[in-house]
Amino acid sequence: MTAAIIGTIYLLHFDQPYKHARHYIGWSDNLTNRLASDQRGGGANLIAVIRHAGIGFTLARTCTGARGKERTIKRAGGATHYCPLCGTHPRIGRWT
Repeated sequence: MTAAIIGTIYLLHFDQPYKHARHYIGWSDNLTNRLASDQRGGGANLIAVIRHAGIGFTLARTCTGARGKERTIKRAGGATHYCPLCGTHPRIGRWT
């Protein structure tokens, strides 16, 4: 059995909504490089699309974990409830 690689789970808050999307949840074993790639419009398709549309983003939240934990957070939905920039009191929930 292979040990899970621990990295950083992160939440990006878009400066303005793109259609229905206001956030992106991702995982990386090197967050600095991943965010640099995202700024250039690389990485995930959604990030490339919002950058092409001229929409910026802010790193809103991070936690340490494996990809499985990132998938659990994504499947739970409701990223707005976990975003401190949306004016809500963020839930701790799966982010801890």
